[in-house]
Amino acid sequence: MKINPLKGMKDYLPAEQRLRDYVQGQILSVYRANGFERISTPMLEDMENLDKSDGGDNLNLIFKVLKRGDKLKAALDSGAEKDLSDMGLRYDLTLPLSRYYAANRDKLPAPFKVIQTDRVFRAERPQKGRMREFVQCDIDILGDESCNAEIELIDVTARALLAIGFRDFCVNINDRRLLRGMLESMGFAADTLDSVCITFDKLDKIGVEGVCSELTEKNCPPEAVSALETFLKEGDFRLEKVASLCEDQALGENLAKVIATVGQIAGGAYEISYCPSLVRGQGYYTGMVFEVTCPAFHGAVGGGGRYDGMIGKFIGQQVPAVGFSIGFERICDILQEQGFTVPEQKAKMALLYRPEADFAAVMKKAAALRESYSVSILPQAKKLGKQLGVLEAQGFALVAFADNDDMKTLGAK
Repeated sequence: MKINPLKGMKDYLPAEQRLRDYVQGQILSVYRANGFERISTPMLEDMENLDKSDGGDNLNLIFKVLKRGDKLKAALDSGAEKDLSDMGLRYDLTLPLSRYYAANRDKLPAPFKVIQTDRVFRAERPQKGRMREFVQCDIDILGDESCNAEIELIDVTARALLAIGFRDFCVNINDRRLLRGMLESMGFAADTLDSVCITFDKLDKIGVEGVCSELTEKNCPPEAVSALETFLKEGDFRLEKVASLCEDQALGENLAKVIATVGQIAGGAYEISYCPSLVRGQGYYTGMVFEVTCPAFHGAVGGGGRYDGMIGKFIGQQVPAVGFSIGFERICDILQEQGFTVPEQKAKMALLYRPEADFAAVMKKAAALRESYSVSILPQAKKLGKQLGVLEAQGFALVAFADNDDMKTLGAK
């Protein structure tokens, strides 16, 4: 029998779980204080739903579940690989939310402001910052087509990050429609824009030359690649310049409104910045997209965007939807690396008892002490000095004794 968890999955020690509980609690507290309500959905989804969810590269990372019994035997006999699985583990929380809304929309308010904090699964190659099982903390607004929904999501998410001690972060924002309009004006064909955007999204990693080289390898029109290269080398990435290349001027106006309004609300506590190369990997995004970057971690610690087409796949009519997800795992990693300690509402106390003690009396004494302390009941060791050292290392501040009124403060000079 193997004692270690599977690759890309992790066991959490009590101190680690305490940090995770604290972070999730702070995030939930902010979300709920702003009128969002929490729901839960199953970990498993129908494979047809997952396959049609426009999840980008994530569709290649789905943990599929084999059919059972006679259905599995029939699938094996058919030799068709796609028939082997009828369900899979969710790779994010957006597809499950869309299905949930489609099934329950007659019971839900409009707009629906919803919280999801739950585990998701991706068959990643495990590495720092990438796990196969991880927690996402999402808020979404369904049923509001105005850019006020984006403004509210950015504001609430930012305040959740501030509540757990994050500073100096930046919300990067773009609109996929704006980017696609700019690229079309340069001569890229409409049916190649998804592929072009994926390459353009690598700008900060491979630079201008790398982007243009990759687009050339994709057989994009030379004049279009040349126009994009000129634009990138000129370095004029102002929103006004990009918007001027698009037919729909309202796109630039709405994005400018979001940036200005969020900047006003933030009051310098964090930044919001237009990022013309931001795409986000999921194919279901239809409008504005955003990511949170932080100097303390290479890569995004949160992201999201508008996905107006997803719910319509279930009910045949479009429902406006936009969501923002906090990178829970990455944030916990950062806080742990920085030596963050969870604030205790009450001091931790160990109540020690001897083997001959009346345990009912011990429990009653612990209950009385819990008026002022967080109390753990523990048997008293023969070597008390060594036990006190262990308790101090575990974060206990005080020790009391069941058979007398003595109390020791740990760590006291």
